[in-house]
Amino acid sequence: MAEAIFSHLVAEAGLSDKIAIDSAATSPWEIGKPMHEGAQERLKAAGIPIPKHVARQLNLEDIKADYIIGMDEPNIRAINYLIGARPSGEVNMLLHYAGEDTQIADPWYTEDFDTAYTEIYRGCQALLAFLQKRYQFNEEAPTI
Repeated sequence: MAEAIFSHLVAEAGLSDKIAIDSAATSPWEIGKPMHEGAQERLKAAGIPIPKHVARQLNLEDIKADYIIGMDEPNIRAINYLIGARPSGEVNMLLHYAGEDTQIADPWYTEDFDTAYTEIYRGCQALLAFLQKRYQFNEEAPTI
């Protein structure tokens, strides 16, 4: 859901050519499966395009990203375990960018896709604002 929301916000800001977005799971449980039906329904209700998404697990190529974002502490621990030490880049919970030390409860367990959507949307807005401020996107700005 976060990939779809963030992609939508980035596209609305006209920055799709400047910000590369991808998502990966920290565990193998859902590998090869499409986005959860509840997430698809919530995105559809918000008018956010649903990407052709098949779950995959975080891999060594992913550690090259400038930012790796998790939804909760277990995600962050798993990310740090999987990627090990790396020379640069940030690993943070999404709501960190909204100034919150709050975890987003996994709607796969809670079935509360509305709350997850609201929290993820807020975090994605804050992440985009953070990136816009940090990189002052223009013609010369790097792709992140």
